[in-house]
Amino acid sequence: MIAVKVCMNGESDVFRLGRNIVLFPVVHGSGDSAVEVRRLMLNQRFDCLAVPLPPSFQGDVEQAVEGLPRISVVLQRQPQTDFTDNDSDEPSQTASYVPIDPCQPVISAIRIAMQERISRAFIDIESDDYLPRSAVLPDPWALKRVSPERFAAAVLPSLRRPEAESDWAQLRWMAGRLQQLSRQYSKVLCLCSLPDWPWLRAAFAEGLHDLQQPDWSETQPQTFAVASRSMIFMLGELPYITGMYEQARAELDDDENLSIDGVKSLLLEARDAYRKEFGTRARRITPSLMSRTLKYARNLSLLERRFAPDLYTLVIASKQTAGDQFAVHVAETARKYPWGQADSQPTIRFGVDRVMLPDGTALRPLSRLPGVPITWRSCQLNTRPDLRTKFQWQRSWNPYGQCSWPPEDESIERFRTHVKDVALDLIGNDLARTEKFSASMKDGLDIRETLRNWHTGDLYVRVFPPARGRIDCVIMLFDSPADPRQYPWRITWHAEHQDESTLSLFATNFLSEMVGPGIAVSRYGGAMFLFPPRPVRDIWHDPQFNFADTLEERLLAAALHYSREKHVALLSHAPPGAGWRRLAARYRKKIVHVPLAKFGAETIEKLRIFHVLNGQEVRSYAAHFIRRP
Repeated sequence: MIAVKVCMNGESDVFRLGRNIVLFPVVHGSGDSAVEVRRLMLNQRFDCLAVPLPPSFQGDVEQAVEGLPRISVVLQRQPQTDFTDNDSDEPSQTASYVPIDPCQPVISAIRIAMQERISRAFIDIESDDYLPRSAVLPDPWALKRVSPERFAAAVLPSLRRPEAESDWAQLRWMAGRLQQLSRQYSKVLCLCSLPDWPWLRAAFAEGLHDLQQPDWSETQPQTFAVASRSMIFMLGELPYITGMYEQARAELDDDENLSIDGVKSLLLEARDAYRKEFGTRARRITPSLMSRTLKYARNLSLLERRFAPDLYTLVIASKQTAGDQFAVHVAETARKYPWGQADSQPTIRFGVDRVMLPDGTALRPLSRLPGVPITWRSCQLNTRPDLRTKFQWQRSWNPYGQCSWPPEDESIERFRTHVKDVALDLIGNDLARTEKFSASMKDGLDIRETLRNWHTGDLYVRVFPPARGRIDCVIMLFDSPADPRQYPWRITWHAEHQDESTLSLFATNFLSEMVGPGIAVSRYGGAMFLFPPRPVRDIWHDPQFNFADTLEERLLAAALHYSREKHVALLSHAPPGAGWRRLAARYRKKIVHVPLAKFGAETIEKLRIFHVLNGQEVRSYAAHFIRRP
């Protein structure tokens, strides 16, 4: 157990430094840590804020802070001291920068200090060879459950003592500046990185230091706007989460749990965007599925010893539970920041370990407010092509050569067999009878008949005789009544081999949704399966079915005409009406209705979506573009 001494005024001695200095360690780039800094500054009175940045950054940083919520960066080039191979892709010059990030605890503190008219002192040493120091730290979300004192004390055993003399020169310089501030102000708040906290205390305890600024190039910083799509590489939190912090601040809303609640909002917005883009073809993102996604992300985060998920974890969880396309929308939503950039500022683009200046110069960026080390990981997703590419694929489509995707054929044929078996069972149920129990329970106890004869003491059992006859035609109506404008594609496909059915269908226009060269996506409205397969005329151009008023009725009439058996299986939401039963009687057939509700909604949605290939040769590479959820 860690004992924390608390003074009479509610302040802890753990962070007290000297007579009138509060040394508060923070985790850079953490919204949870920024919330703790705000709570400290609003609960206690300070007349000076000591900022762990060099004085040369002060004017530009404070001016950029006034421009929030627009994201910017204050960048200072460092002199080129070494030369790399010209053939290398790595930038040869470095630059240190200060991210003007609302979720940075230091930036949040500067913002509050400027609003409350608190003096600011930038106390870090000027240097031409700045190197950031970072360490692997616990998830700052733990600050929701433990005090900052306990959090900082728990990290102490894992913090390594700096070995480089330049690091100690920097710490002694900051300690000397704090000693000066302690004589000028009555109460000083100093923010420092959590890995530097114990060593800054040690340097301060050494006493007065000779504050002699070493030589440096005196390069003046520059302020740049950040391209919106590259903010993900610069901000501490996800751009979407950062935007939620700013929105909560503007609306005076609660932001205590945005590191978790923001993830939920992100997934909900991604779901809305996914539904808007795919419409009826979108997979149903139910509350149950969303709950599984959150549990998946939580478990992955715990495996990596974190409480809150990062972008990679969210994308993987979304991909595994709801498919690639939803995961793409999650990634795109996470990169959104609602506030734009200032038009008057030049724009730079961040990437993985590089920054591109407006003039095209590539630099290696070093953050002056480094958070925990970041590992960039790749994730393969099947992204949607752009409009130009889709248009080119549409123009190159050969209307005389199209076929199906064999794995989807196997899935729909297995489902057809299952529907046929269910229909045969229903026929057998109609022939069920009740017998008095003698020696066998047959097909189970008949509770109703047994209760009726309770006074006699006899038991009655049910007998289901085997279904008589066969079914060679199955109709599936996924959307009824169907809008003909929504399903303009109507075709009859003949089987390629004996294990396939003769198929007649009406579906959406596959050319409107291209996913690859010669690969399109369509969605069943309804279909008729004849098995064993046999050649039939195209039912959509056969004049003998012109009496049908709807797509479903034409499909049913063709099934009744071509079926060689007495029964025809019909899979639909509602049972057939009197008109359809009269139509079946005209053909001397019976319709066996199989309710669509017997099967899961997700299963049906997967089966309804199928791909159309522009020739059998496309099957050789189609798997690269087709990803099933």
